[in-house]
Amino acid sequence: MINVQEIRKDFPILSSKVGAADLIYLDNAATTQMPECVIQRIKRHYLEDNANVHRGIYGLSSRSTAAFEAARETVRAFLNAASAEEIIFTSGTTDSINMVANGIKDQIKKGDCIVVTQLEHHSNFMPWQRVCQNTGAEFIIVGCPDGRFDMEEFQRAMSKKPKLVAATQVSNLTGTVLPLDEIISVAHNAGAQVLVDGAQGIRHGETDVIAMDCEYYCFSGHKIMGPTGIGVLYGKKQCLESLEPDRLGGGMVDIVTAERSAYKSLPYRLEAGTPNYVGAIGLAAALEYLKSIGMSEIGAYEKELVQYAEYRLSEIPEIRILGNPKERRGVLSMVTDGIHPFDATSILDKMGVAVRSGNHCAQPALKMLGADKALRVSPAFYNTKEEIDKACEAFKKSIIYLLRQRCD
Repeated sequence: MINVQEIRKDFPILSSKVGAADLIYLDNAATTQMPECVIQRIKRHYLEDNANVHRGIYGLSSRSTAAFEAARETVRAFLNAASAEEIIFTSGTTDSINMVANGIKDQIKKGDCIVVTQLEHHSNFMPWQRVCQNTGAEFIIVGCPDGRFDMEEFQRAMSKKPKLVAATQVSNLTGTVLPLDEIISVAHNAGAQVLVDGAQGIRHGETDVIAMDCEYYCFSGHKIMGPTGIGVLYGKKQCLESLEPDRLGGGMVDIVTAERSAYKSLPYRLEAGTPNYVGAIGLAAALEYLKSIGMSEIGAYEKELVQYAEYRLSEIPEIRILGNPKERRGVLSMVTDGIHPFDATSILDKMGVAVRSGNHCAQPALKMLGADKALRVSPAFYNTKEEIDKACEAFKKSIIYLLRQRCD
């Protein structure tokens, strides 16, 4: 069992005040807070070792390069990838998915198909939609009624022999945990590659890409206690080698002449320009911090928090929680008849409760659930049940106030 009160000391921002109220930060699906050790690691690099990587043979550059490549190895170990060559640094999950979509588009033709789920974030929906629109391939969306993945519909889609299946690990709207083992097995039997959007799943337990057996796995640093602007694309080596680089320039080239250019080997052939090496170093520090606590322990506690939040919020009659998945992790989204989520979020903020409202970049899923906007709660392992209790009381007060305003 993790010691939450000790962990909270690692996150000074959690002691902040919003007016006279204590901050209750429940928007971790959007961005997690960084522990002080990550902030200090980034600061130390800028103070002591900062220089561009891979370019210079002088001391600063050598140390900076060593720290950057050590970060790649930290990510490899965290994911249990076979080789550091399979770890590509990007600017985030969105960038990683677009890199794959742009890299395989020339391999897709009319008559092919790509399959996604109804629960996808726009970032794992729109790139594949555009590939299909530009190539004449069929874009198939597998339904997820009430937030539950429809395996029978998915199996019917596999009869069309798709080239690729793109699926989220955990929905950022309903918290649905998709049955990836079965999805990947069925997809492979149909001859499809699988890309997993791990943005919401990476923090909620161990992730082993070899055991998962997906072709691609993507996540963002700022969703897992790291800095913004850094992300990871994992890919099986042969898959990454088949991608056409969508960015060209310094760092990824071997030879450039007037007649032809040749790329370096992995991972550099997919990392054009100066990489966000400090972001990668900060991400590695975040992963090491999480490993020191224990990913299984973090996952178990966060699951307990979400279950508790669902129980407490379900006691409020005006609230309708969206979706009824078999397993929920990370997030709860809800609507209240007659109350706009933006209004509720504004009132909650005045009481110190930070939650998110909007369409959560998941408009197809929201439409399926009969809504166009929702309010979302997403706790992390530094949150407590006491905070959830206080947040629920704030929800009640905001609902009473807003309903009175509507009546007046």
